[in-house]
Amino acid sequence: MNQILWIALGGAIGAVLRYLLGSGINALLPIDFPLGTLLVNVLGCFAIGAVFAALGSNQNFETMLRPFFVIGILGGFTTFSSYSMEAITLIQNKEAMKAFGYFFLSNALGFAAAWFGFKLFTA
Repeated sequence: MNQILWIALGGAIGAVLRYLLGSGINALLPIDFPLGTLLVNVLGCFAIGAVFAALGSNQNFETMLRPFFVIGILGGFTTFSSYSMEAITLIQNKEAMKAFGYFFLSNALGFAAAWFGFKLFTA
């Protein structure tokens, strides 16, 4: 149960950071493009790569730090970072075709599902 609380705390931190950074960027640069979300996703991808590089070999990473930082903070900040790290892991495991399939299906099906959901409830 303790781990769930750390994930929840990290998720709250990540969600607030996403809101503040995304809305701040959009207010600072009011253009007709979701720049705030794009930059949050890119920053989240950078952060997850850095966290795995810095803490991946740490003994406590899997049990304590990963749930708080990766699932909690970065999961609340952006799930795009988790998706990107999973694709990198597939490539590292010499499963490039799986990585490509995951990349393609995640983007194509995610877009299609969002479009379908939008159309279904705006018709």
